[in-house]
Amino acid sequence: MTTEPLLVVNELSTSSVWPASAVSAPGGDLSVAGVSLLELAERYGTPTYVLDEGEVRSRAWARALPEAEIVYAAKAFLCRAVVDWIEEEGLGLDVCSAGELELAATRGFPAERIVLHGNAKSPQDLGTALRLGVGRIVIDSGCEIARLAAQVPAHDAQQVMVRVLPGIEAGAHPKIRTGAEGQKFGLSIANGDAEEAVARILGQPQLELAGLHCHLGSQISSPEPYERAVRELVSFLVRVRDRFGVVLPELDLGGGFAAAYLPGDAAPAPAVYARRIRRALTGACAEADLPLPRLTVEPGRSIMAPAGIALYRVLAVKRSGGRVFVAVDGGMSDNPRPALYGARYTVRRVGRASAAPMRAATVVGRHCEAGDVLADGVELPEDVRPGDVLAVPASGAYQVSMASGYNMTGRPPVVAVADGRSRLLVRRETFDDQRRRDVGL
Repeated sequence: MTTEPLLVVNELSTSSVWPASAVSAPGGDLSVAGVSLLELAERYGTPTYVLDEGEVRSRAWARALPEAEIVYAAKAFLCRAVVDWIEEEGLGLDVCSAGELELAATRGFPAERIVLHGNAKSPQDLGTALRLGVGRIVIDSGCEIARLAAQVPAHDAQQVMVRVLPGIEAGAHPKIRTGAEGQKFGLSIANGDAEEAVARILGQPQLELAGLHCHLGSQISSPEPYERAVRELVSFLVRVRDRFGVVLPELDLGGGFAAAYLPGDAAPAPAVYARRIRRALTGACAEADLPLPRLTVEPGRSIMAPAGIALYRVLAVKRSGGRVFVAVDGGMSDNPRPALYGARYTVRRVGRASAAPMRAATVVGRHCEAGDVLADGVELPEDVRPGDVLAVPASGAYQVSMASGYNMTGRPPVVAVADGRSRLLVRRETFDDQRRRDVGL
């Protein structure tokens, strides 16, 4: 498709909210990986989620930290094609349930490159992990230690890590801050729970303690909290060495690295985080006379969010209380993030050019909730009307993966684009899918 050298081309090329392959096209359209967004909306319907395969495969984290293990956080979004992409790019996989484990197994993902997380792992989660032979299981509570050890076959040993709370508050919203005291994840360093867990694990011959794990939160837009976490964890490694005579070989800093949702959002490149983390780890270990542990990081959002675009069709436009509401055919059932913790997005109309001036509008969903708002105060052309297609960038993470069945509208499909072609990865959920689950009669 021929592109035009419009001003917006420059804006897109310097803005991280759109995939790097995004360019403006004739008629007000936008193409991603050489594929027209308007044509995708026509072919697959709306709402539809589009993933730029090349963006997912960009390997920015592997280039930034070649000495580290990069483990993709599957909770951001997972399907069979994504499992294949992650495996082919040499990354590990961080999963939180037996369902995610089984999906990875259907694609033959190497089990030794899988890490199982979760603050409340079910017997099925643990049993599936042991059956498949996952590389590491992250211990998140004292209750898990004996429970897991009892399930490990005799004469075998399962590698585990202890998720510790370093007492650091970081993240864009209280609901996604997970490294401070007083929440459900991890074991506190400050109150001695983490040290007690280490002692109990070392006393279980069926468990092999590989290292420490922490996860500070999500949408962390500065490397500084990770530097503090490194210092806290290295200090704890020293305590483990001095008390138990054990030097733990691995340090997992989790994920939480920020992605840009609005133009101008702070979202440092992986190389920026990597440089600061590496320097902090090298310095702290040298000061403590510890060998450098193997480093693991678990990016999810920062890999997947920039690769995704949500496409919606406008159903209604109305004015009320001095505001303009643009209602679309999706909403909180496919993107609960704005309602959950005030996430903000930008929006662009695609597929229709006009000279109409821009005005502030609120893009709302179709669901029976006043809080079903997808984007507030965004600039849209004054002549926006029913039938128009709206594109929402930075939609690859925590949208389809958190989608619900609210109002039985059906979860949207996911389409991959690459090299000028599109292919369906996940089909649209239909009423027949929903009806088959209802077995009450």
